[in-house]
This record gives sequence, structure tokens and C-alpha cells, in this order.
Amino acid sequence: MAYSEAVLQRAQARLAQAKQQHDDETRSRIAAIYAQQPRLRQIDLSLRQTAARVMAVSFRRGEDPSAAMAELKKENLALQQERDWILESNDIDPDDLAETPLCPHCGGNGYVGAVMCDCLRELCRQEQKKELSQLIGSGRESFDRFRLDVYSSEFDPKLGASPRTLMQYIYNNALHYARTFTPESGSILMIGATIIGRDFGPLSACIARTVADRGYSVVYDTTIHLFSDFETAKFARSAESADASRKYFACDLLIIDDLGTEMTTQFIISALYQVVNTRLMDGLPTIISTNLPAAELKQRYSPQIASRLLGTYECYSFAGDDIRMLK
Repeated sequence: MAYSEAVLQRAQARLAQAKQQHDDETRSRIAAIYAQQPRLRQIDLSLRQTAARVMAVSFRRGEDPSAAMAELKKENLALQQERDWILESNDIDPDDLAETPLCPHCGGNGYVGAVMCDCLRELCRQEQKKELSQLIGSGRESFDRFRLDVYSSEFDPKLGASPRTLMQYIYNNALHYARTFTPESGSILMIGATIIGRDFGPLSACIARTVADRGYSVVYDTTIHLFSDFETAKFARSAESADASRKYFACDLLIIDDLGTEMTTQFIISALYQVVNTRLMDGLPTIISTNLPAAELKQRYSPQIASRLLGTYECYSFAGDDIRMLK
């Protein structure tokens, strides 16, 4: 799961801070116990030196190490017995003297070899949720808030069904998509008023939250901000600026909101084609929402873009009025 560089850096910073705090607390706890029981410190130091003493005895030339090894074993057993007696008589938990790592799998470094550890992945998931909340806004975007009753149940001959029936179908499909999402899931084009319930929020935002909660990397952005990042990358004067558009190609799910609200230029058409085509070629799913009808998509953007959006994306055509108008 390819999280954005910003999300990964924030998660790594939190993990490093947690590791530092954990290590500081461990050292302070052990130091406090040793301060009350100085003999424990002496015993533990002697026990830690055992390996070095064994090596020294083993490499003595011309001597039989058996007697010395037996003596070391006897000393060690006596020290361990004394240590156990001190711990028991002073009601000290042996685990309080153990220097356990923050994470038993990665030690608190975030990776097991080249694979991201679950501890760092969880922090990435949390940071991504924060980022999505800032981008989406209200924080109320949830499938549980869906309101089907705001749509008419009367048959519409233009639709071939009632708006309520069509919205129920779209809702069910979107919920299934979000709950079963994988990076191999298909792409979706949402056309029409995508605010589908009072205090519910855009359907794409509900998908974003559900997919992110399941641990996948999600980038949710408006077209205006997306194209601004591409412009920043084009005229970059620093490595950080040059990476501004990278997140749109690396995430598991990209959601582009409000296509058509931007002032369309040749640069924007080129950037949109690059995003749409690259993610299609890489087999990565994208969700695009727009109020533009299919005919206007063909007129406003290039035939190559229109053919990809209308030919390879699953289309959700929303029926009825935008709920923001109904409110």
C-alpha cells in the first residue's frame, strides 16, 4: 500500500517519537529500581559479563577450561538465585527490568527487512484519515447517513425507473465497492449531483473513508488542487515541489472531485490525460465525479480522455436534484 510521502513522513515521525518515549520510560523505570536495590545492578552487570568471561576462558592456551567453566556456572547460578530472592522479597516484577522494544516485530523502526511493519502501517492509516478529514471537510461522510427518502419513488419515464430505485442501486454498488476494495478494483465515473443524503456528503467521500479505514492508501482531492500540484511540479525549483504530483500516481485509490469546475486549458487537459491514462495502464483504480454530462465531457476534454472515462470506467449516473438544493 503506497502511502503519500507526506503521510509516511508524519507516521514515521510519530513512531520515532513513540519509540523515544518508550525507551526513556524503560530506562527511567530500570534506573529507579536499581537506585532502590543497588545489589540488583551489580548482579545484572555480572550476569551480562558472563558471555565475555566464557569466551576468555575458552581461548586460554594450554589450559583445560572445564574447571573454570564449572566455576563460572556455579557463580552464575548463585547470582541468579540471589537475584530471584531480591525480586521476590521486594515484590518487583522481573518484567520491570526487561528492556523490551516498542514493537516486538520491528523493534520500533517501522520495517521488518524491506517490508513495512504493522505498527507503522497503522500510523499511516491514522494519518491518512486525518488528511482525508481535512480535505473532505465535515467528517460526517458515512454510508450510515444515507437518506433514500429524499428521492422520489414515482416512476420517471426518462430514467426508466424511479429516482429512488436508481439511487438505491448506486448506493448498493458503491457500498459493495468500498467494502470489498482492492488495488485491482475498477474505476468509477460519477455523473450528476453526487450529494445523496442530508448531512451525508458526497458518495465519493464515503467511499474514501471506508477504503482508508480498511488500510488502503487513498488520495482525495478536487480537480483545482490536483492541477495546481501539477503546475507546481512543472515549474518546481526544489525536489519537494517536483514531487507534488507523485501521490496521484502511487496511491491505491485516487478520487478526483468536481471535474469540470476548473478553467480548462491545454495544460490541464494534458495533466488529466496523464493521470487517467497512467493509472489505467498501471491497473490502479480511480474515481472521478463531475456534473458535466457525457456529451460535454467529449467536447471539453480530448477524445482520448473521454473514451477512457466513458469506455473503461463504470458509470454512476445520479438522478434527482442535488440534496444541497433540496435542503
